[in-house]
Amino acid sequence: MLSLPSLCVSMLPWLQNVLAQQLPNIDIWKRQTPAPSSSVLVDFQNIKRAVVSLLACGQSTEEFWYTNVFTSEENTFAGSTGALYGGSPWREVQLLIDGQLAGVSWPFPIIFTGGIVPGFWRPIVGIDAFDLREHEIDVTPWLPILCDGTSHTFEIRVASLNDDGAGHATISELPGSYWVVTGKIFLFLDKIGSVTTGSQLKVSEPLPQFTISSSVTQNGTGANETLIYNTVASRDITITSTVTTSTGTQAVSWVQQLSYANLGAITAQGLVQLTVQNTTGADGSSSGYANIYSYPLNLNSSYLVDPVGDLFISGEISRSLDFNVFGPSVFPSGIQTFNVTTPSLFNLAGRFTPQSVQIASLPLFSGALLSTTQTASAEYYSSAGGNGSYSFGSTEQDFTFNGLEVGTPGATYELYHRHVEAVNSTVVEDEQTLAGQTFGIPTSEPRRVTLMPNFAGFSVKSILGRGPGKTKAELSGGAS
Repeated sequence: MLSLPSLCVSMLPWLQNVLAQQLPNIDIWKRQTPAPSSSVLVDFQNIKRAVVSLLACGQSTEEFWYTNVFTSEENTFAGSTGALYGGSPWREVQLLIDGQLAGVSWPFPIIFTGGIVPGFWRPIVGIDAFDLREHEIDVTPWLPILCDGTSHTFEIRVASLNDDGAGHATISELPGSYWVVTGKIFLFLDKIGSVTTGSQLKVSEPLPQFTISSSVTQNGTGANETLIYNTVASRDITITSTVTTSTGTQAVSWVQQLSYANLGAITAQGLVQLTVQNTTGADGSSSGYANIYSYPLNLNSSYLVDPVGDLFISGEISRSLDFNVFGPSVFPSGIQTFNVTTPSLFNLAGRFTPQSVQIASLPLFSGALLSTTQTASAEYYSSAGGNGSYSFGSTEQDFTFNGLEVGTPGATYELYHRHVEAVNSTVVEDEQTLAGQTFGIPTSEPRRVTLMPNFAGFSVKSILGRGPGKTKAELSGGAS
């Protein structure tokens, strides 16, 4: 149980503006039934707004979840390159309060610095890899329940799909392990002594709509040669209530609209894989907060182990993150650096709260628009004897941060832009623009190509996220 002593409020009055409670004992979610949950006693009954942030990241057999196949297709290439990871390429992170769904996050595909082909990420790392983003869910409609003075259960689950092999799918627990998850509760307090009440919660959260299909083709010998699979999903969530505080009664709401599409193609009996995916979403709260986002991904990778045991991996990737934040986010959106208004300090109604500093000549902004794209190609080589492993590649990234101007619908102002390119671990181009002023960054000296991890005792398929598979030695006919 977690409680924040009321003594903190009397000692530090500024805590009344915003308080965060860390959800305890749910730091790691593995394949468990039921999922871990936390019983939380909210010591404050004078809450006027509440937000929960979720952070979730797949690890181990779930690290490349977006490349997984349907469970019914796991053994398509069991006779050649080995079994595949199942559960489908769709994942949903769920927040439940007292067992009822309060909101979801359809996660961004994080790729860490050794992911797919190591040469992708030297020295430019994958989007969000060093700064995992938390997803906000406004639980203000739940305040009449949360402020009743009793303990309530907060639960985080990660869901996948289970299919019947005939084109039908239902939400299921994860088939593999594991996801690292955590959460925080942000409380915005009303006057001391007041008690928040309100109407009964109204929840509209029908199950997601899924359309799935798959097909397998054989070669001349009858062996499975290709697997093509499609996943399309959508979901709408609306949660409403009325909340009564010291300032009166108002209707509050939390709304989410999400869509997802994934095309997967595995060819050459499992040696080549293509993944084309896009997730889009729009979240909105009666507080004035809104988040509109999309995560397109295009990934192609292949591997080969020759008869002597040398390993070759090659890949190409194009991926983007478009993340637009409006209104009172509980996290800094970046616009605060440029703006006289601070979204994270808006009041409950979403009106602007002025600061004392503003950069000269810039307009006022009501939203932060972030857009970044990475494209890369790389190869990896590992010798059979373990004497040398190398990865070569090139990566290019564009990053743009715009402000949405107040009072001018649709008008944006470019605040920051950066274009950087790296070839074989060396930055060859780096140009930045800050508030209209462009300047170059000195590029690095060419680096000597260094040895990469050999992975001799590991499954090649597990490195690429395609299943347990065989080691290099086993694939080339040698001893394991």
